[in-house]
Amino acid sequence: MRIAQIAPLWERVPPPMYGGTELVVSLLTDELVRRGHEVTLFASGDSVTLANLEPVAPRALRLDDTVREYGIYEMLEMAQVYERAHEFDVIHSHVGCVALPYVNLVKTPTVHTLHGIFTPDNEKMFTYARQQPFVSISHTQREPRLGLNYVATVYNGIDIESHKFHPTPDDPPYLAFLGRLSIEKGTHLAIEIAKRTGYPLKIAGKIDAVDREYYEQQIKPHIDGEQIQYLGEANHHQKNALMGGAVATLFPITWREPFGLVMVESMAAGTPVVAMEMGSTPEVIAHGKTGFLCRSVEECVEAIAQVPQLDRHACRAHVQAHFSVQRMTDGYEQVYRQLVGDRLSANSALFSLARYSRN
Repeated sequence: MRIAQIAPLWERVPPPMYGGTELVVSLLTDELVRRGHEVTLFASGDSVTLANLEPVAPRALRLDDTVREYGIYEMLEMAQVYERAHEFDVIHSHVGCVALPYVNLVKTPTVHTLHGIFTPDNEKMFTYARQQPFVSISHTQREPRLGLNYVATVYNGIDIESHKFHPTPDDPPYLAFLGRLSIEKGTHLAIEIAKRTGYPLKIAGKIDAVDREYYEQQIKPHIDGEQIQYLGEANHHQKNALMGGAVATLFPITWREPFGLVMVESMAAGTPVVAMEMGSTPEVIAHGKTGFLCRSVEECVEAIAQVPQLDRHACRAHVQAHFSVQRMTDGYEQVYRQLVGDRLSANSALFSLARYSRN
């Protein structure tokens, strides 16, 4: 099958540090190539892939301080993809609203994986294009009131073999937090939980410009280099070592997390996750087996005391059973076959109608 993958341009594919969507696109694209598909990846020029790379910008836009209008590059990407739509059997978009206006201009079907959340603004565009095929990355991500045409839920997957298993936590023990340092991710709550348990907390993640004030006011004053440590951004191996060596990974989100790749990466390393019961967390964590789902800081503190009772091997087995790149790719292949089949059926019906009309 000939497949076009449309990646965001903000980070390269795969991302060197933080970038969940770009990592998923990378793993899916390369696995599709291994399975014999002809895949073209539209992404930044510094991306590394087994597919045919079509660079839209020389490098990830986050790294290019000469870029002032991000939207211009998104339009260039859409132009490149949809001018060549006839070359593909299916187009797979990972860029949210951006591709929606172009889909009905071509015959090649486009499926949209929704990696983000709905907002009052983008809801208007999604509602306009509600009949286009969408894939959610968790069931709780969906907004039934919008009436979108969901064709599947496909959970994000990881390359489990690239994640080293840690059968025991490091000594001295500590808690881990990894992700954007933002109010949505609950970094401030992770600090509160650590202080109330007495455990050291090791934090890794990026600070976006929009979150700078939050960091300066609610996070930085607590960083003492001893109990509360900020390690900066972490690459794949650093993330694995950080979470794998922890007693538990904290995921005290304050928003409806669409998926949360950090949870899966932590469990693959053998480390249970203590999370707020919001968004996708009940779909990712097996409560009482691979971590705990909590509704308050107090419950998180109580859960930390129970973490040593959990089997770290069970954490990794849970990921192998539900969140592997192979399982994710199986799900998307099924979606592609459905879309291509629907198109062939529609073309056949039109052909039959035309013959009937002539007769």
